[in-house]
Parts: sequence; structure tokens; C-alpha cells
Amino acid sequence: MFNFLKKQKTDTASTDTEKDIPLSVSSETTKAAELPTESVENHQEKKSKGFFSRLKKGLHKTRNNLTQGLSQLLQDNTKLDGALLEEIETQLIVADVGINATTRIIDALRERNKKQPLQDTNEIFNHLHDAMTEILHPVEQPLVISTAKQPFMILMIGINGAGKTTTIGKLAQTFQSQGLSVLLAAGDTFRAAAVEQLQEWGKRIDVPVIAQQTGSDSASVIYDAFEAAKARNIDIIIADTAGRLHTQDNLMDELSKIKRVVSKLDNNAPHEIMLVLDAGTGQNALNQAQQFNKAIGITGITLTKLDGTAKGGIIFAIANQLAIPIRFIGVGEKPDDLRSFKSDEFISALLAKEDTHTF
Repeated sequence: MFNFLKKQKTDTASTDTEKDIPLSVSSETTKAAELPTESVENHQEKKSKGFFSRLKKGLHKTRNNLTQGLSQLLQDNTKLDGALLEEIETQLIVADVGINATTRIIDALRERNKKQPLQDTNEIFNHLHDAMTEILHPVEQPLVISTAKQPFMILMIGINGAGKTTTIGKLAQTFQSQGLSVLLAAGDTFRAAAVEQLQEWGKRIDVPVIAQQTGSDSASVIYDAFEAAKARNIDIIIADTAGRLHTQDNLMDELSKIKRVVSKLDNNAPHEIMLVLDAGTGQNALNQAQQFNKAIGITGITLTKLDGTAKGGIIFAIANQLAIPIRFIGVGEKPDDLRSFKSDEFISALLAKEDTHTF
């Protein structure tokens, strides 16, 4: 499910260059590898369908908002003409795909229709899939943990309520299950509840948490955590930060301070600046991403709560306007519901009919 790299440890003498090896085997995959070839194929097929079903279920509100409307339109119209294109355009905008991304999709359909008129529902959906893929595929860039950077630091940012701390816990659990050691830094020192929540995650998955009292300097906490991670040879440090509005200049300045302070320990740290966005905020999520990117620079995005909103189309607006890698999407409460983003899987689930695994 996740595509990470981990350090390859050998008994030979160390060299200046450490090698990375793919770490893509989950516990389920390991069990599958012990089965006969035919059984492995059946296991992987069932697993794939299971993932797709969960994703499809998680996107049901956005799918109902978008695909149900499109299906009705296409049932009533067998020919893609100007009037139908306008109806499709309206449906995309209502699903929070955004004006720019919607225009790009409609233009692609219009150009394709000029070359050869689309007069079949499945054909129209196929080309809609292709137009959407052109937007999302470039941002399908899984997070890679570099072995040359230990600890590899992930700085988590975002506003209150976006699901940042929960995402940290799920990521830590997944990294840990992949054989990587993890340390958490409780950098949200403004709320005692935030520190307690992170410490609860630490206890639950047996991961150390570096914290100080409420009101402590956030940069100092994260600096201490980074030093502790280095001393303990920890692979990954995930640092929480105070939830903040992108309009709060003093808190945005604090993020810049954190970035400046940890760079004293590692010129390249933080190695990943992950913005967590709540999909339910729709176009405001795009505004947040633009402002956070301007203030500190974002290297990756996690889009949460897609299962609770009909505004999941915002992912197209974000991808189209920012072109920042979308690392993960959240479609439920379980750890497995935080998934590495795969554009084709996402679009297929979004456009899927209720009784099928494809659109």
C-alpha cells in the first residue's frame, strides 16, 4: 500500500554511500508470498478488490454528487454536444473540481469530440477518465524515505481540525509496521490536549514521544526531538505543529523558525513538509495550500476526510493549480484507510457504478 525506502543493513564494512532498497512488503503481502503462485494471484486480486471497494465506499458522497449526476445526464443524452458539455461542466463545478480544472477537463472532452464525435456513454466516461488522469497523474508521487538522511524528518502542518495528529499516528504505525523506527515530536505546545493526544498514540503503538510543557517554544521541542532521534539512530521523526490558520502571520512565522532551527542540525531538514488538508473545506483547502506553500514551501499533501464530504473534487483543483505531490488520502478511520495516493485507482473509484469495480 505504501511505497517507502529503508536502510539496507549488512555485516560488511560501511561505505560512504548507503543503498536504498524498496520496502513495499506489508504483512499481508508477506503471507501471500508463502502461498502457491495461483493462490498468491488470487490473494492479490482479492486484496486489490478489497482496497478498491473501501476506496469506492469512502468516496461515495463525492461520487454520488458527481457521477450520479453525470450518469443521469448521459442516460438522457447519447451524443456529446455543446449543451451536454455545459451540463457536465456544471456538475464538475458543483463537486468542487474548481473553475480552472473543470475548464481543462471540458476543453479536453471538446477537442476529443471534434476529432471523432462521442456518442456512447462508456466512451464519454472513458475520455472523462483520461482528462482527469492528465490532471492527477503528475502529482502521484509516493513519499520516499531516503537512507542518506537519518533521521528523516517529516514536519506536519495544517489548521486545527484537519486531522493532522491522527494522520501522524497512522503514518507512524505504518512506518513501524514496515520495519522503520519512529520518534514523534509534540511541537503543538499551544494546546495541552494536542500533546496528550500524541502521547496516547505513542503509547498505543509503542513509539517514543518527545514533549515539553504547554507554552514551551515549539522550535526548541522539535530541535530536542531531532537530537534525540540522532542519538538513538531513529529512522524517522514526525513533528507535530500547532494547528493554525494560514492568515495568522505570527504562527506562520513560527513554522519558518522551526525550519530554520532544525536546519542547523541537518541542512536538508525538514526533509518533508507535509500539509494536511480537510477535503470537506472545499475551495478553502486550496486557499490554505496556496498560503502555506507561499509561507514555508510544501513538499507533500495529505488530503483527509474524503469519506465525509461531497467536495472530494477539490483534489483536482489542488493538483491543477499547485502541482504539489499528493502523498496520501484518508477515506476512513482505520489505519488502512490512510492510503498512498494513486490517481488511476482514485478516478476509477470516483467514476465507478454502484455494482461494479470499474466505471
